[in-house]
Order: sequence, then structure tokens, then C-alpha cells
Amino acid sequence: MPSNSAKGSVSCRCRAKTPSLLSSQLCAPRTCSGLTGGFPFADCVASRCPTIRTMLRNDADSWGALAKLFHWVMAALILAQIALGVMAASWRVSPTKVELFFWHKSTGMLILALVALRLLWRLANPAPELPSGIAAWERAAARLSHLLLYVLMIALPVTGWIVNSASNVPFRIFWLIPLPAIVAPDEPTADLAALVHGALRHHFVKRDAVLERMLPGIRRAP
Repeated sequence: MPSNSAKGSVSCRCRAKTPSLLSSQLCAPRTCSGLTGGFPFADCVASRCPTIRTMLRNDADSWGALAKLFHWVMAALILAQIALGVMAASWRVSPTKVELFFWHKSTGMLILALVALRLLWRLANPAPELPSGIAAWERAAARLSHLLLYVLMIALPVTGWIVNSASNVPFRIFWLIPLPAIVAPDEPTADLAALVHGALRHHFVKRDAVLERMLPGIRRAP
């Protein structure tokens, strides 16, 4: 039977139909404010363990499980995408080169889809606050770098998609999903999109001077 404590709360135990080690651990005595009887076993488990929703969502101090999953899966895919792009561009003309480009395109579309899902999740689930000791300029730099990363994760796959569409090349993502055209077949459009795609890759991935040589007001020492 429950007994009242000095603070007016009630000490109670969970009731499990079949006692077990798990039930004994989860249903240890506890103080339950305002209760007049024992817990059903399921209620006790729910009260002791975080719900799936709580685990998935961010809180004020840390990222949730789903945000972490997005982060690490996309990090792995981006690294794989860089390797595939470098290999495909440098490989001699052969069936292997075509296959490398196939995987490069498919991975790019997968990254784009994950970015869209990640943005939707971010809108519905705000990010944790940065530590209070971080300076204002560091906060601004962190937000700007995060924004630029999202721009790149969208711009590179989209420009590649435009190249594929303007070149009128039929393509199935991972041999399964037909990639719809987002622009009409047009050689100048394909060339321009390929130029933008390549310039972004050179500047942000390969980190060479290809893009800087075309920007006004920037001259590099010989």
C-alpha cells in the first residue's frame, strides 16, 4: 500500500504481471506526486525511459538522434562523392569512367534529397543554442559557414542535375528512379551549368585558383 511522505507525495511501486529482472530494475520504489496507487508496468517504463520522440528531437543543449544521423550519414556521403568525382574526372574514357559518373550522379541526388529532409527537420526542430562563452563574431561565423555548407550541398547537385537535363541524357538514380529533366535540352545551358559546377568544385573541394582567376578584383601573385 502507498504511504504518504512528509512532503505529501506518495511512494509507489510498479505492478508487473510477470516479475523479472527488467521489471525489478524499472519498477523500483519511487516517489510519485499526487498518486494514490501503484503504476501499471507500461506507465512505469514510460515514466523512467525517454520516449522515442524525445530522443529524436534536439533540446536546448544537444542535437537529437535524428540530427546526428543526418550529419554523419551526409558527411560520409559527401566524402564518397568527392572521391567519386575526382576518380570519374581523371579516369580514362572507358566503361569504368561511365560507371563512376553513374555513382557520382546517384550519390549527388541522394545528398540533395537528404538535404531537403534535413532542412525540413531543422525548420520543425530548432538547433541547440551555442555555448554562452562564444563571442558574437564566432556565432556569426558559425552561422555563415553553416549557411554556405547548405548552399554548396544544394548548388552542386542541382547544377549537375541541370547538366544532365540540358544534355538530354536519360538517367536512373541507382538504376531505380528516373531522374526528371528540370531544363529543356540545350547545349549552351549544359555548358554553363557544367562550368558553374566545375568552378564550385575547384574552389570549395579542390581549393585551387580556377574560380578566383575569373573573379573581378582578385589577382594572385605569380
